[in-house]
Amino acid sequence: MKQFGGPAAFIDRNDINTDEIIPAKYLTEISKKALAPHLLEDLRLEGGEFDPHSAEMQAARVLVTRANFGCGSSREHAVWALEVNDINVVIGESFARIFRQNMFNCGILAVELSRADIDRLFALSGPVTVAVDLDAEQLTATGGTGETVTCRFTLNPFDKRLIGAGGWLAYADAKY
Repeated sequence: MKQFGGPAAFIDRNDINTDEIIPAKYLTEISKKALAPHLLEDLRLEGGEFDPHSAEMQAARVLVTRANFGCGSSREHAVWALEVNDINVVIGESFARIFRQNMFNCGILAVELSRADIDRLFALSGPVTVAVDLDAEQLTATGGTGETVTCRFTLNPFDKRLIGAGGWLAYADAKY
């Protein structure tokens, strides 16, 4: 079974759309790897610029964000840009429906939590590491001073099998 978790990066904004995840000008690329350096390069946050090349982002395997992540067009390229940057979990209040399913299809876990739980994660002091127990449907985030936040999440049985296998292709290879 695929393992989920690792160092976390925090993006404190709602409604991050697929054009911000991977700008449309890169949709003509013929390989997923070519998308890697462009992840979130057009993202803007209130009160300052976002640096997609920061040490925190380069180390991140988990993104923690707010509501409606992946809204906008339903292109798979946005999920591929996460995948080739080794992001294996995105935690948010909600996800655009097609984007969420594309994440599962690519073997990336989308964890939906309440606003209160998201706020508790954002309150941790950095650096933050997240450990996910897929079987127990639970995640534990540990802050830089040792404080922890544990949250429960739910997945439907098929999505749990799909994500546990590592995505649609791995699931199909094992199943058919």
